[in-house]
Amino acid sequence: MAGKKLTVVISQSQSKNPAHRDLEETIAADLMMSGEVEVSLVPHLYDMSADHSGMLFLKGIPGDIVFASWLYPRAAFWTLDRDGIRGQEGITTLHTEEDEEELSEENQQQANGIGSVEVPSRKIYCLDLRSFGDAEPYLDEVKRIASEATTQTVDLMSFIQGNPKQEQLERYLNPLPILNGNGNGTPAANGANNGSTQNGEAASSQNGDTEKVSRRWYPVIDYSRCTNCMECIDFCLFGVYGVDGLDRILVDEQDNCKKGCPACSRVCPENAIIFPQHKSASIAGAPGEIGNLKIDLSQLFGAPTALEQAALERDTELVADGREAVGMTVGIPKRQTEENAERDDLDEMLDDLDNLGL
Repeated sequence: MAGKKLTVVISQSQSKNPAHRDLEETIAADLMMSGEVEVSLVPHLYDMSADHSGMLFLKGIPGDIVFASWLYPRAAFWTLDRDGIRGQEGITTLHTEEDEEELSEENQQQANGIGSVEVPSRKIYCLDLRSFGDAEPYLDEVKRIASEATTQTVDLMSFIQGNPKQEQLERYLNPLPILNGNGNGTPAANGANNGSTQNGEAASSQNGDTEKVSRRWYPVIDYSRCTNCMECIDFCLFGVYGVDGLDRILVDEQDNCKKGCPACSRVCPENAIIFPQHKSASIAGAPGEIGNLKIDLSQLFGAPTALEQAALERDTELVADGREAVGMTVGIPKRQTEENAERDDLDEMLDDLDNLGL
């Protein structure tokens, strides 16, 4: 046993922005020198495949994790969950004033999702590297979490279950600068430069080959919000969604998703579908807005509704695939169409807007 050390994982930025790299390296180096935690760098979480060495490493961490990435914490937490890296959501104090407002609003609403499955007792703390431009707030937060952690972790090299083969160990040792809190802080061999190639893609060396990651696009389900209504699987006509053995919705064929299209997220009545790389904060996993309770005032002046926008986005991809556009005729949820249907908060808000006579 290596003692009671917290594991801190820094997921690298997709961009070659030197400020991003400097922040990652400063945090890693300072934590490494403290010797109080285990520190590792991996490529961008959203881009790693299931068999990437960075993902294998993440799956092998048995205890609490501090996961710092360039994603909203909600997006990072549920992306980890979909990859089988599960735990209870650790509470962090690292929030901007804007985050505090959104979180306060979110806490006033109730998320009644179906939840994840087979969740271990360990905690996962997700930090957003976009929140602050210097390392100090992150270092302070890691120290705070580490002081409260009681997790007994195994040595970093034993992450592979069973008896690892030599090539597996080499794949782990060479790819990325694994910075351990053991005082030496030596980056990986073979001249690895923070896991990046000259074109900015994180990579690793395995017997002379390059283990690259490229930018991906797929939905991530927030099961704390998802009610298993299946509206997404009805709406998506590209075979992205499926159901598991427990009849729970899941992203089954992520590579069928059309790059840049967030249409299914707009349809979801609980805002439970996240596209971590989308330019819209609400779709990318920002806190707040559970259950579509916000009204986009632009709709009052002729802009498309969320459902209309989703149908347009889906039609664009259907036509690009050589298929026919279907508009609002397929997979669009029909809200409260029966006279005796139970009304909800959104219906009341829409009625109030109608009464304004705008």
